[in-house]
Amino acid sequence: MGSFNDILLEIQNCGQPDAFDQIRRKYLKKLSDKTGRNVIAYYSGWLQKPRIKGVEIEDVDKTAFMTALYQLDHSKGLDLILHTPGGRVDAAESIVKYLRKMFGINIVAYVPQIAMSAGTMIACATKMIVMGRHSNLGPIDPQFNGIPAFGVKDEFERAMKEVKSDPSRALIWRFVFEKYHPTFIGECENAIRWSKSIVSKWLETGMFLGDRNAKRKAKKIVDALQDRNRMLTHSRHIEADECEKIGLLINKLEDDQDLQEILLSIHHAYMVTFSSTAAIKITENHEGKAFVLQAHSVAAQGVP
Repeated sequence: MGSFNDILLEIQNCGQPDAFDQIRRKYLKKLSDKTGRNVIAYYSGWLQKPRIKGVEIEDVDKTAFMTALYQLDHSKGLDLILHTPGGRVDAAESIVKYLRKMFGINIVAYVPQIAMSAGTMIACATKMIVMGRHSNLGPIDPQFNGIPAFGVKDEFERAMKEVKSDPSRALIWRFVFEKYHPTFIGECENAIRWSKSIVSKWLETGMFLGDRNAKRKAKKIVDALQDRNRMLTHSRHIEADECEKIGLLINKLEDDQDLQEILLSIHHAYMVTFSSTAAIKITENHEGKAFVLQAHSVAAQGVP
């Protein structure tokens, strides 16, 4: 069990109207039973529904996590499964602060496929990241409505150099920068510093807590994740081996075949759900409490 087709067949054979929910929660419970820890899956359906608003990390997700954390035993720690294209830095920061208040740094991130941008930032706030050969993180350069802050900063610096060497090019660059509001470049620079600052702090106080070289290790990781010359584009997919090379603490999913089967079953159960229902984002725990965001509605399940 574990492949997309296996899970699809299992859902079809279930014969129950809530088969999607039953199968997802069956495997979430299996993961919790295996690790002895709380499990929360934070899943976006952006791959199946890429043009629908709401698939990104947003402030509403704080409510989703509040729902999923309801009545959990925080002393057991948290296994957090992440599948997200990223989103707002302020929302990601708020979520991390909330989770750390509940669990301290006793949080492990699982990335079955992709956790990009602000999703990578959240993963960096945990004590360890579990990834497979098929898993990817991404650069942590912040975005404004799909516009990369580093791209704007690089473009502005290029413009300054070109105009300085050839003033006649000022008119050409004028048309480029007219699309931005007056404070936009400053906001991009602040966002870059902000994301660098909070991820460095999370690494120092989480993954490298107690390590006398924590500051140096955190800086190396953040510099690599924000290196435009290395990453080239915001959509760059960073594999587990590369994550390990830049200094992140990575556990290989393939080292535990039972764990791999369970996690891939969970992942494909969500993929089938997004492919076959109106759900666009689901935050759900191993006890069946869930916050489901649909294209035009929200549903909380398992909560009085």
